[in-house]
Amino acid sequence: MTSLNDEMGKSVFLESFGDSSINRILDFLIVFDNFDYSMVDIAIKAGVGYSTLKTLIKELLRKGLIIQTRISGKSKMYKLNKENPLVKKFTEFYWNITDEAIGKEVKTRKEQSSFVPQKPKVSVKEKIIVSH
Repeated sequence: MTSLNDEMGKSVFLESFGDSSINRILDFLIVFDNFDYSMVDIAIKAGVGYSTLKTLIKELLRKGLIIQTRISGKSKMYKLNKENPLVKKFTEFYWNITDEAIGKEVKTRKEQSSFVPQKPKVSVKEKIIVSH
């Protein structure tokens, strides 16, 4: 399996605030916040080492940024704690900077576009044929 960054490229958040392990984990959990994930899934999709995740997940749990949702087989499942006010603000910030960057990219591409539609050139002979 490949990480989210390998599949889609770095997010605006990672480009702006650094490609650290904690940022990769938060990036993944914000973008895919509708589901819960095992530690193995988070490690693979966020592109962080499993042992690094084991250390960081304890801190994220302690701060209330993520929650354990259930146990599936032997795996504990985790997701972003959307009830935490800090997570709410952070998620809003995350999507605002993403929207702003997309808006700037669209504007830049429009400005750089040199394509200007031209009227088709029609000869006098064709005008006469069409009008009759």
